[in-house]
Amino acid sequence: MAHSVVVPARPGRTDLDPVLAERAPRRIVVAGTDADLAAVLLRLLRTERLGVEVAYLPDARSPATAAWGLPTGDAAAELAVTGSATPVPLVRDDTGGVLVGRGEIRDIRGECYCDETLVLRGRARRLVVTPGPQGIAVRAGWSGRAPDGRVRPVPARAPRGTGSALGRAVQVGCEPSIVVADGVPHPRPVPRRTWYRHTTDWLLVRP
Repeated sequence: MAHSVVVPARPGRTDLDPVLAERAPRRIVVAGTDADLAAVLLRLLRTERLGVEVAYLPDARSPATAAWGLPTGDAAAELAVTGSATPVPLVRDDTGGVLVGRGEIRDIRGECYCDETLVLRGRARRLVVTPGPQGIAVRAGWSGRAPDGRVRPVPARAPRGTGSALGRAVQVGCEPSIVVADGVPHPRPVPRRTWYRHTTDWLLVRP
């Protein structure tokens, strides 16, 4: 039997952990924003419950629906009930968070590598990182468009340049900048950020 539990936006340990312990759900349906989905996934990670299936009912189209090919509206509700879950990459960061849709650093000056591929040296208007079925994609540039998974390296000897890549980890070193993860800005500028694929996948209900 399905149970509905109302929790605050971006629920934390005290909001979710008691519910997870009491209900021991096989599947969770998250209705809200990408930030809400990330918060729930983080609690599943922290409580060692990555075997729980996760379905998503987004408020609207979002970076997460684009990254994972998820529907919205009635189609999302139908999928949440009847769909099957498959393992997908869990992307973490070096502050202990997770990323489900889009990470972004604006007006960045520095360097960025995806695995061994250089994708930024110098300045860019946007550095965008997205998770997806194939791993972690990154694009540095001026448009702010999401990466498409293609590899366009910056030549190693180039004094400056922007590119894109797909891999298991993205490492950024830069002048202190604000990182925005799933729509939530970090509280202070930081000089570095790493996103990486966790050793265990999570279970996402998707078409």
